[in-house]
Amino acid sequence: MSDVSARMPVPAAAPLSLDDDTLIDELVTLRDYLRLAVSVFNAYDLYYGHGTDSAWDEAVALVLGALRLPHDVDPAIIDARVLRIERARIITLLRARAVERRPLPYLLGESFYAGFAFNVDERVLIPRSPIAELIESGFELWFETRDPAHMLDLCTGSGCIGIAAALMMPTTHVMLADISGDAIDVARANITRHDVGDRVKAVAGDLFEPVVGQRFDLIVSNPPYVDASDLGGMPAEFGHEPTLALGAGHDGLDLVRRMLREAREYLTDDGVLIVEVGNSERHVIETWPEVPFLWLEFARGGHGVFALTAAQLDEWATELSR
Repeated sequence: MSDVSARMPVPAAAPLSLDDDTLIDELVTLRDYLRLAVSVFNAYDLYYGHGTDSAWDEAVALVLGALRLPHDVDPAIIDARVLRIERARIITLLRARAVERRPLPYLLGESFYAGFAFNVDERVLIPRSPIAELIESGFELWFETRDPAHMLDLCTGSGCIGIAAALMMPTTHVMLADISGDAIDVARANITRHDVGDRVKAVAGDLFEPVVGQRFDLIVSNPPYVDASDLGGMPAEFGHEPTLALGAGHDGLDLVRRMLREAREYLTDDGVLIVEVGNSERHVIETWPEVPFLWLEFARGGHGVFALTAAQLDEWATELSR
């Protein structure tokens, strides 16, 4: 009997019902809700990648966010009792995160990028680009002795790249551009939030169209770059992000091709173009095998970001126009 039972599979536990009204009565401390959140996230087999990378980190972010507590709050607060209205809010957020698979930053209305908080909602991608490391260094590989005078954040979304760069480089003037008017509305809200309106402007239009006639020392872009194959297999959480900001044709390079053809016209002679292409890096290499893209490395992880100088764009113009 014991040999047979030892070989029998153990049935998986059903996900905990978040519609159980007794939860609010039985769970009363912050510790209780952290434990609950971890259990729920594990039971629902969620995807992490919008600011956290584990069930525990996601639980901490959700519970502290629901209670409007900072991430560096004194750990002694873990056994504090949670008000009933706060318990209800945590349960509501847990339900939306686990059952609806909505990314946590959308639920909280906020995401952190390069150390700064930004407004986010379903009109924009959730900030997660490894370009944050370049921002934190002031793009020192190219601007070691001075900040770029003028920068363009192309396909800006929430404006996080350009605004964070402006905050790190206090003499740089930044243009944020995006084809989505909704995204530009979010970006403008973030300009106001960080009080950088004297140096950061947001404009709507198709790629370089809204900045015709202008030149920049630095153009940075995290454009749509997901190829058709990857787009079809993405976790459910990505279905809440704007498709316009994710997919870019069969190989993910629809916008990148245009950037490589047109960017030189908008760069100063000693300027640099930096573009994130993620998993479509392989398509870039296959499409332009001779072009000496500088593929950047990141201490905190991330890949698929290349740089080309204005001089290289001149040298390889014929190849890049194909």
